[in-house]
Parts: sequence; C-alpha cells; structure tokens
Amino acid sequence: MRGRSGVSPMGKIEARLAELGIVLPDAPVIKANPALVPGVAVGNLFFCQGALGHHNGEFPYLGKVGDKVSVDEAYQSARLCAINHLAQAKAVLGDLDRIVRVVQLLIYVNGAPGFERAPYVSNGASDLFVEVLGAERAAMARASLSVPDLIYTAPVETICTFEIQP
Repeated sequence: MRGRSGVSPMGKIEARLAELGIVLPDAPVIKANPALVPGVAVGNLFFCQGALGHHNGEFPYLGKVGDKVSVDEAYQSARLCAINHLAQAKAVLGDLDRIVRVVQLLIYVNGAPGFERAPYVSNGASDLFVEVLGAERAAMARASLSVPDLIYTAPVETICTFEIQP
C-alpha cells in the first residue's frame, strides 16, 4: 500500500530499525544458480538463506574466532547476519511487519581449535532480534555450533526461520 506521496508507508519494524540507526542492506543474490533465492515462504513460515556477517558484500571481519577475529568482533558479525536475515525477509515478503516471531536460529561459528564461546558470539544475532522485534517475538529455539571452517573464512554464518502472517 502506498501513501499519498507514492512511497510505501514505513511499518513498525522498519520504524524500529530506523530508530536504532540500522539500514538494511540489499539482500544478496547468488548469480551462479538461479534456484538459490534469499528465502522461501511456505505456509506461515519463512525460511531464510544462510547469512554471513557482511554489509552489501563487504566483510568487516574474516578469519577464525579466537585467532584472527575476537569474540567481540564475531558478536558484531553475528549481528550483521541477523540484519541480513531481515533484509532477506524484506526482499521476499515486501513488508517486515508480516514477521510474527523468530522460530529458530542456527549459528555456525568458525572457531579456532578449542574455541568454546560460540553461545556468546551467537548472542549478537539473538540480541539484535530482541532489539528490533522485542523479547516476546524474538523468543526462539537456537543452536550455537563451533565449526572448523566457513565459506570465505567468514567468522559466523546463521540460518533463520520466521513465523509470518499470510
């Protein structure tokens, strides 16, 4: 729906993002395979493509957490992942206010050998969803996994599922 100016009115979630000073990046498009899309809505669920901690393709952090990337930097990378999930939802759904809640969040942390602080890193994504959506809508099932490697040597990758309104 468009307002009198011809511009879509800002929804509650987008207004909250603006209040926090968060600008959604463009949802990544994988040109190598047209079957890969930012996300897929099935019934009342929206399954996001995996997200990395970048902003429009620029990675502020690369490497293993606990080696080249600090835990605090990885936390920030996880926040970027959550922002990218919102960008994916915006690109596919058009209206972020269709998001009812976060259902599940899977976080993969590219940890150096012996790294055991994946849950703290994962809080970067969880905390972002709480800030934007509120605690009730961000109450989720979550798994935090330390893995030996991730694509592009990214420190974090996340996969998110949202419950949505039809």
